Amino acid sequence: MATPAFEDIAETFDFLDDWEDRYRHLIELGKAMPPLDPAFQVPATKVDGCASQVWILPRLEGTRFDFQGESDAMIVRGLIAVLHALYSGLPVDQVGQVDAQAALARLGLDEHLSAQRSNGVRAMVERIRLLAADAG
Repeated sequence: MATPAFEDIAETFDFLDDWEDRYRHLIELGKAMPPLDPAFQVPATKVDGCASQVWILPRLEGTRFDFQGESDAMIVRGLIAVLHALYSGLPVDQVGQVDAQAALARLGLDEHLSAQRSNGVRAMVERIRLLAADAG
């Protein structure tokens, strides 16, 4: 059920053998994301459970889920970009069916993130699922 945008990321990760190159690519993905307007970086959009500052702002385009995200850490911005590729454009009722853990394992991120970052990713995924459920 992976989106074409996520498949593109997975193909690039497959191509990059070295984890330093993968981390650089992750950072580039984060840099390429449009910034979240500071007016939306408020407690209501903040994700609890992340060591870094993270905000996720949901958007609906008809019945399709989308979101914008922001973080003060470049690797975390990259992780937000990966999650955006994984979830953006899905029908709201399908967001909860995505196995984010398996998708991130495809990229090898489950093995190469610190425990704190892994907890943060889980918190972001949970927040995305709750936002989509509320929208549905």
